[in-house]
Amino acid sequence: MAKITADVLFEKGIPRVTKLQQIKSLNLSRLGLKNKDLPVHLLSKLTSLEELDLSGNLLQHMPAGLCLPSLRLLDCSDNDMEDVTSLQSLTALEELNLEDNMYLTLNDQHKAIFLLPKLRVFNGKDIGSMANHIRHVTSGILRKRVVEFWEGSFKLPNSPTAESLAQVEKKFINDACLRVKYGPSSLSLYTKWRVEMIAREHFQSLISTKEKDSTQDMPSATKGIGITLTPVKRQMTEEAEDDDDDEILIRCTPKRARFVVDTPTKASTRKSSRIQNTPQKADRPPAAPLRSTERDSATPTKRQRATQKESVKPITPQKKQTRTHSRTETDTPQKTIKTVSEDPVSLQPLHVLQCHSKQDDPSDFKTQLWACAFEPAADHTEGGNWESTVATCGGESVCLIDCEMGTVLKKYKVPGEEFFSLAWSSLLMAVKGGVARPCSILAAAGKRGMVKLIHPMANLAFGEFRASRRAVSILRFSPCQKSYLFAGSYDNKISMWDIGGIDCDYNFKVSQLLMLETTSTPLHLALPPSSADEHLIAACDDGLLCFNIQLGADTQKRTMQMEITFPVYEKRDKTNNYRTIDGLCFLSDDVVASKSHMQGSIYLWSWSQTLASSSGRNKVPAKILAELQWCNTEIPYLSLNTCPSHGYAVCGDDKGRLWTYHMTERMKANFKSGKTIPTTEVLEWPSPVRDGLGPVEGPSINSVVMSQDLRYLVALSDKNMVVVWKKVS
Repeated sequence: MAKITADVLFEKGIPRVTKLQQIKSLNLSRLGLKNKDLPVHLLSKLTSLEELDLSGNLLQHMPAGLCLPSLRLLDCSDNDMEDVTSLQSLTALEELNLEDNMYLTLNDQHKAIFLLPKLRVFNGKDIGSMANHIRHVTSGILRKRVVEFWEGSFKLPNSPTAESLAQVEKKFINDACLRVKYGPSSLSLYTKWRVEMIAREHFQSLISTKEKDSTQDMPSATKGIGITLTPVKRQMTEEAEDDDDDEILIRCTPKRARFVVDTPTKASTRKSSRIQNTPQKADRPPAAPLRSTERDSATPTKRQRATQKESVKPITPQKKQTRTHSRTETDTPQKTIKTVSEDPVSLQPLHVLQCHSKQDDPSDFKTQLWACAFEPAADHTEGGNWESTVATCGGESVCLIDCEMGTVLKKYKVPGEEFFSLAWSSLLMAVKGGVARPCSILAAAGKRGMVKLIHPMANLAFGEFRASRRAVSILRFSPCQKSYLFAGSYDNKISMWDIGGIDCDYNFKVSQLLMLETTSTPLHLALPPSSADEHLIAACDDGLLCFNIQLGADTQKRTMQMEITFPVYEKRDKTNNYRTIDGLCFLSDDVVASKSHMQGSIYLWSWSQTLASSSGRNKVPAKILAELQWCNTEIPYLSLNTCPSHGYAVCGDDKGRLWTYHMTERMKANFKSGKTIPTTEVLEWPSPVRDGLGPVEGPSINSVVMSQDLRYLVALSDKNMVVVWKKVS
């Protein structure tokens, strides 16, 4: 029996009338409706319907052919909506609610706003100015760029045939989608969708014009070429072209701490924000303690600093310090780093955010931030559609930040927790009546030893499990088995877990696979790209260890396979520890970048050569390829990061600076010289200014991360500041 009948419509409709055409409001929420349960022929009789509530059902899209000419308000929240283009026929719609549809993204929101010309309220928020920007400004800019791309790279064939025109159209649309860019990378799918639409319209308008000219000018024998195309008017906006950085996103958070960043180009106002509907609610807790300055094997530790007071200084533009390279044109001695562009990358500070404050106190400059990671790309197609969303953790909160806009998209808080690490992965989620699909999951952990699992798109913290009785220092998902999670903890152990998949109700089952025993606290974990299912490298407080992580019938509790040693270990004295490896990351499939905080430099070494030379020994010297210049500091736990696709490495220091290294072929020619390779560029601390408090001196940079396309660089400080840098042309 059909769920929706005329009797149901009369029962659920307002006012109580005898004709379907007279119903003004209809509530069909929480009836378990699927697409097949919506009779189009019956619903289309509701010609006067102004409000429709379909929330809490199982709809994946609106049914094709549905015509509701008077509908002004539609609530499709809490469904399984996958497609917003099905809303296009509802041209009178003014208010739309699509909240809690986990498969809809920011790209879908932009599509809906563009397709519905009268829409003014989206998910309960006024979108007037943003809608104007999307429909007119952005569309005008994209149209202009598509036209310029056609005029610069394409032309119609001299003797057009249906086949030749179809080939040109296909190539033009495909190339335009690949080449025409605008706005943040988080909107790349929407941009591609609009570019395809505009390119098709432009091509058809050219064909129509050519056919008209041919009809008037050509001999009658050549007028017909067998193509019938509808002329499409080309609408060019008269508004000025905005800069790419001004793309407007849907804001779901209030304004918060404001900084002005002093850059070599201009001073900009920066904003930080947080949303109110966090996954977990609780009363405000007392301030969570920072990491202890006492060395204790059972407690998370952090450096002690004598110069941690705030200071005020005049605001002066900061210039980058560029180091020149002594390069030779000889052949590269090592071929373990792939060839990358010789062109340098220019980075400028874009935003400074203070979004991890305890109890949202704007004067909190003590909360230390520990880890950050970019959301993995949803689309790995050529050209790269890398996301601009980065996750950061510190204090009792985890934040998701849009790097382009400098806004906090979501904030997750656990009273009394102090988060030390986080990691992204893509887990399979079962869908009712459908095939399981991957979804981005964020894991976060800290001093409580509990791993929190978060589905950011659904704004839901759906589960947790205890990884250790002590604090968790580091998390790392396997790139091979995406449900495998490694958790290093302060009890000198690394546990390997299988989270498995998730069902549509967010039920999951976690199981422990391995327990690896270290000799000190693990600080960083790396899985060699060439053998990610065989080896795990752990940078610890007292050395660098390698483990065999192959699953088998042998014992699930294992000790190290070998320890990798470095020349800096020879510097021994009673007061300093030269064995702490507080930076570890792969620069290519084989080359590893690592450092000890007492070293004053960064080692580049070969994983394959080191492994090949082990021969069953417990201690194996790393096969050093090069040594990179870094700062002289005794401050520990300043981690480094790499961008293998661009051959870049970066590491912060204790003065807020970022030391960058571009591994070009000419730089690699110096590997065998034995000389320390200078930095490519030192990015100075941007000296953010808090209203009424003056500039903040450069703090220690605890963590850095680069997006895969090197469009953004994010740095976290020990003074509760997130700094976003952006690549500029």
